Amino acid sequence: MKAAAFPIGSALLLANCGQVIVEQTQRRVTFFGFQLINTSLQLTTPEERLRIRLLDNLFRQKLNASGRFQLIPIPPDLNDVIEAAPIANCNGCERDFALRVGADLAAWGTVQKVSNLILNINVYMEDVHAKEMVFVKTVDIRGNTDESWQRGLDYLLRHYLFNVP
Repeated sequence: MKAAAFPIGSALLLANCGQVIVEQTQRRVTFFGFQLINTSLQLTTPEERLRIRLLDNLFRQKLNASGRFQLIPIPPDLNDVIEAAPIANCNGCERDFALRVGADLAAWGTVQKVSNLILNINVYMEDVHAKEMVFVKTVDIRGNTDESWQRGLDYLLRHYLFNVP
């Protein structure tokens, strides 16, 4: 009876080891940054432009810290081409750009400002080989401050992308 238990225990151990190996595989992702979509009656402020850069940096930091993703940088010459047309409206160009830098995933985000009280943060990730969206999530935030933007993105990443309670 003990001899029969060993193969089953070994199979479970190997199955668990296989799962750990799969989870440790990093997906190569290129991140195109966040874009502000201002549909409010107020003009976009310099502080909001800075907050977009703040979210860009926070997103990169969180992906790096997760250990699940390897960020692939965008070369300066390609970055000039990308800046000419926002990724959110380019009808699939993100795939081509991500493939050119050797990424598996293309990631980008938007912040929609409805008013100074109502905003939402959206994050998109596309598998560039399968040509399908693999992650699309949004969180609504209340308040137009550095803290509300940071907390909104942190919540979205923690609870939806990383599945951490």
